[in-house]
Amino acid sequence: MTVRRVMGIETEYGISVPGNPEANPMVLSGRVVTAYASQVGMRAARAGWDYEDETPLHDARGFDVARSQADPSQLTDEEDPTLANVVLTNGARLYVDHAHPEYSSPEVTTPRAAVAWDRAGELVMREAVRLLSIPDMPGVNLYKNNTDGKGSSYGTHENYLMSRETPFSDIVRHLVPFFTVRQVMCGSGRVGIGTESTKHGFQIAQRSDFFEVEVGLETTLKRPIINTRDEPHAVADRYRRLHVIIGDANHCDVANVLKMGTTSLVLGMIEAGAITEDLTLAQPVTTLRDLSHDPSLKTPVKLLSGRQMTSVQLLWRYFEMTSKWLEATHGGMPDDDTAEVMQRWEQVLTGLETDPMSLYRELDWVAKLRLLRSYQDRGGLEWSDPRLRAIDIQWSDVREDKGLFNRLLAKGAVERLVDEDVVRRAVTEPPEDTRAYFRGTCLARFPKEVAAASWDSIIFDVPGQPSLQRVPMLEPERGTKAGVGALLDESTDAADLLRRLSQDTA
Repeated sequence: MTVRRVMGIETEYGISVPGNPEANPMVLSGRVVTAYASQVGMRAARAGWDYEDETPLHDARGFDVARSQADPSQLTDEEDPTLANVVLTNGARLYVDHAHPEYSSPEVTTPRAAVAWDRAGELVMREAVRLLSIPDMPGVNLYKNNTDGKGSSYGTHENYLMSRETPFSDIVRHLVPFFTVRQVMCGSGRVGIGTESTKHGFQIAQRSDFFEVEVGLETTLKRPIINTRDEPHAVADRYRRLHVIIGDANHCDVANVLKMGTTSLVLGMIEAGAITEDLTLAQPVTTLRDLSHDPSLKTPVKLLSGRQMTSVQLLWRYFEMTSKWLEATHGGMPDDDTAEVMQRWEQVLTGLETDPMSLYRELDWVAKLRLLRSYQDRGGLEWSDPRLRAIDIQWSDVREDKGLFNRLLAKGAVERLVDEDVVRRAVTEPPEDTRAYFRGTCLARFPKEVAAASWDSIIFDVPGQPSLQRVPMLEPERGTKAGVGALLDESTDAADLLRRLSQDTA
């Protein structure tokens, strides 16, 4: 009952070739993954993805969608041999998803760790760009954002492990209001209103205009506030993996920690039945868009009960319920991670209530808006000026010298919570307190013997064995350094490791 739980972040990166807007994005994305895997992650390059336990058409509401009725984008359990797909030594997955290179972080247990391994993905993509910067060739540019401003949107998804006992209807009832207003803390900001930016202006979140329904299974069409994919990648009768598709890609550590941390706490209250107030919204989808379009934060939020409040006031209600819950269950803050999230949550809500622009060091949308306004003031630019859209895109460029956020970071203009040396280690090293440790360490120690892997399995191809050996990993908090570190250190090769594992389970 704290902020800690198994969690992770998946990020699809925007991709382009300078001077060639017609370039095939799937081919380009494959080049990104292959370049990194073959030249930097050579030890991991052989390991593909194990699709055995993928169930993308199973719905948390208790039914399965027929494959004949599913959109092709939903069939993520079908291997496409033409697309690059590898597992890295840090336990992450790097692959091509919907014409974008995607970095899916390994499983972690704290918001800070989620930020560290998410930022490791930025370094992975930055290195891929460098590797593809061939003399006399246009190269590839990558962007950690969620829309090209021309009608396309691509995801940054969060994953949280939950108890299977929690009724899904409770998750929907209490998370829809929270996700609708969470964007004022965690939005990444965007130039343009509407899916194709047909209206001029600035909005708080990049993804909000692209959501159409409250609840649903899809992720690329009819996007829902609550995604119902029931694919736990764990013991199915014990766990549920909440797949969250409504968030933005964050560059600011504080916003990213708040996104992961506050959501984890609200989920804890839902699991405990501790949400004491009905905050059901009258029109969630409409409200989601209206709030994003109003950086002044004055847009009223109407509840189904007839009550009315601002987005910040609604977030204060979640904060207050969380504070009371933590006091009742733990007598205060149970650990430093929970204390950090609560302290930051209170600080940010206070700033949003008094002066949102004071949070330019903490929140993405505020930092971006502040920079854009500085360009407007210097050049007399209106929101209709295409130069502002170009600045918006350049903000998220992964290159250290080109990305505007990265240049602000180098100047110390935004706050960092996770040290750069921690992020650099996270590029190659897995978390030590989840099964990602076993996955990543096996890739590093036995690269030639690992044929494939997934979140809940590793497949070994050991010389002399008549068949592939599949090691299931259905418990996300097993396979940790404390649990298997000595076993891995003592194993001379993959065959020895498998013998030791069979003895332990005998």
